[in-house]
Amino acid sequence: MLKISGVPSNKDIDQVFPSQERLEKGPVVIVECFETIPCNPCYTACHVGGIQAFKDITDLPTIDFEKCNGCTMCISSCPGLAIMVIDYSYHKDYVKMMIPYEFYPLPKEGEWIKGLDRRGAEVVKVKVLSVKNTKYQDKTQVITIAVPKAHYKKIRNIEAGDSNAKS
Repeated sequence: MLKISGVPSNKDIDQVFPSQERLEKGPVVIVECFETIPCNPCYTACHVGGIQAFKDITDLPTIDFEKCNGCTMCISSCPGLAIMVIDYSYHKDYVKMMIPYEFYPLPKEGEWIKGLDRRGAEVVKVKVLSVKNTKYQDKTQVITIAVPKAHYKKIRNIEAGDSNAKS
């Protein structure tokens, strides 16, 4: 599926997510890196050992979900925008998701915006919880959104700027 459409299959996605038990423990990284390319800034950014050392720079990242504390340090380091952090324990009805974002306009804290799937289609409205836009992010902002639990594996991006009403 990925080689044909550029979009990972549900099986591909399921393989990079931790167990439900781990999700319920708190924030954890999800790395949707499916192609072997020379890259390892995620490993360099991780200071807790959640992203394991690469044997070869073209290896896919290996995650130790028990070591990852969801600090978000790796999100902005990924040139492919393939990393997000999910906190399934955030709320009984919502998952807190931290995603990379390099578009304008930037969303505003508290607004309801479009939550997009991996193809760019709207799935559901999501609430912006915060916008982290510091020098450290190097022009890759980290947007924290609240996503209804029924959609947390579907949402991968957002569209800001034209939707302020919750639906």
